Amino acid sequence: MSDTTFRFRQFTVHQDKCAMKVGTDAVLLGSWVDPGVAKKILDIGTGTGLIALMIAQKSNAEIDAIDIDEKAFEQAKENFRISPWFYRLNPIHQSFQQFANETTAQYDLIVSNPPFFAHASKPNEESRLNARHTDSLTFDELLDGVRKLLQPYGDFILILPCKEGMEFMDKAQRKGLFCHHLVRIKTRADKQEKRLIMKFGYRFSTLTEEEIVIQEEDGSFTKEYVALTREYYIQLKSAPSVFP
Repeated sequence: MSDTTFRFRQFTVHQDKCAMKVGTDAVLLGSWVDPGVAKKILDIGTGTGLIALMIAQKSNAEIDAIDIDEKAFEQAKENFRISPWFYRLNPIHQSFQQFANETTAQYDLIVSNPPFFAHASKPNEESRLNARHTDSLTFDELLDGVRKLLQPYGDFILILPCKEGMEFMDKAQRKGLFCHHLVRIKTRADKQEKRLIMKFGYRFSTLTEEEIVIQEEDGSFTKEYVALTREYYIQLKSAPSVFP
């Protein structure tokens, strides 16, 4: 395995064209999502296509995967083509805003590892900037688009850093999307949480919470993280580094 290729149990991700490489955020989200009986799924900001591939492995759904960046789109298209589920994976090269305004599709499940560095200094590379900052897709635009595309009974699931995640939950509630389940992600049990996985829907309900710890004090992976990702990693020692 090279820096440009990441091999999972049932598929391979090439990442030589894509600014954003395979990372812990995407693996956590793709592993945690339960697509259930969803027939139509949308992955917003697909990048290499990793999350879409992970969900395809554990569902029978048709999956649309959208990205505004041309190189990311080409990368995802290549990765989909060589996967066992190529006939159910549809890469789309378009901004999410335009797609949401033009499509008539409705989705049972929408997932996203969205741009999130709203409070950080920006990197220089344009494609990486688009992937990691809210300039190209603001939280309000993301929420407005999701509300147009999500079925009344559907779920919207995403992962964000904690500060941005709390901001997002507040915006979502004001737009009529309520957080039903919250997963607090820690690198180690004695550390502050680093990420939030949030599951939203239209109906208000009691919020349930859980915690996932990735590493033990000695740096080894916890049993819960191994169990969560075991269907994907060939060897857990080949996992991406934990959060930039």
